[in-house]
Amino acid sequence: MRARGFQTYDRHIILRNVDNQFYIIFWRDIVKYKCLSIAGFDGSGGAGIHADIKTFSAIGCYGMSVLTSVPVQNTCGVRKCYDLPLLCIEEQLEAIFDDIRPDSIKIGMLFSAEIIELVASFLSTRAKNIPIVLDPVMIAKSGDALLMDDAVDALRVSLIPIATIITPNIPESHVLCGKNNEVELSASTLLELGCNAVLLKGGHKNSSYSSDLFLDKSGFSKTLTAKRITSKNTHGTGCTLSAAICAFLARGVQLFKACELAKQYLSGAILASANQEMGRGCGPVHHFYKLWNKVNFEEE
Repeated sequence: MRARGFQTYDRHIILRNVDNQFYIIFWRDIVKYKCLSIAGFDGSGGAGIHADIKTFSAIGCYGMSVLTSVPVQNTCGVRKCYDLPLLCIEEQLEAIFDDIRPDSIKIGMLFSAEIIELVASFLSTRAKNIPIVLDPVMIAKSGDALLMDDAVDALRVSLIPIATIITPNIPESHVLCGKNNEVELSASTLLELGCNAVLLKGGHKNSSYSSDLFLDKSGFSKTLTAKRITSKNTHGTGCTLSAAICAFLARGVQLFKACELAKQYLSGAILASANQEMGRGCGPVHHFYKLWNKVNFEEE
């Protein structure tokens, strides 16, 4: 249908096509699933809230964001990082929750202990019964720090206990619970920090397969395995995976299945971008690989 005009209302939109036929589309049908990203900025578009919102959209969810920090970065690395005032972060959270209640929440970069404690306090009160996916971001793909050293304790004590699932990689798990070569023991130790489930990512291992271990409080454990894809374009993969889990949870998918589907989505996004050239460093994945091949952008 080619739209000729439209009128927006609180609950619906009225479209008029070129034949003067009218259609009513309710907002609830357009934005049925709502996801919130609480994370940092990436002006190059591959990670942080940019990757999150792209992922939400690709999986059919409406994306919202609360900005916590402004890293000055590109595909080559992080040049500097600026904190936002705590009041600014709090007011962003209040503005979203006063208006649109998310169906799920993804938390990414929270640079300082003060930001972590603010977000944890707010969500403990205002986000009851909303699934929370916590990606404990510490190091950028370039190796630059995205979490202050003194913020790790606040992450353990204040934020992890309110998370539905946390998605650390192996180096992050070592920071959170000590170095351990036994993946199962590491996951179990992480679970003792208070979250309901852990997806311990094995992407940093040097093997032909990427294996992630899922473990929840019921004792259910399963390894998710995908063939490792050779590509330099892996900027924002952790953000994308956790955002995908968040999106599938918003759509009502059970937790383990959400992790399974998210890993499949990420593998497809990495594969689709493997031969692309975007930037001089670690390029982004292709978030819309399933959609763009089906759309004729030149068609009127």
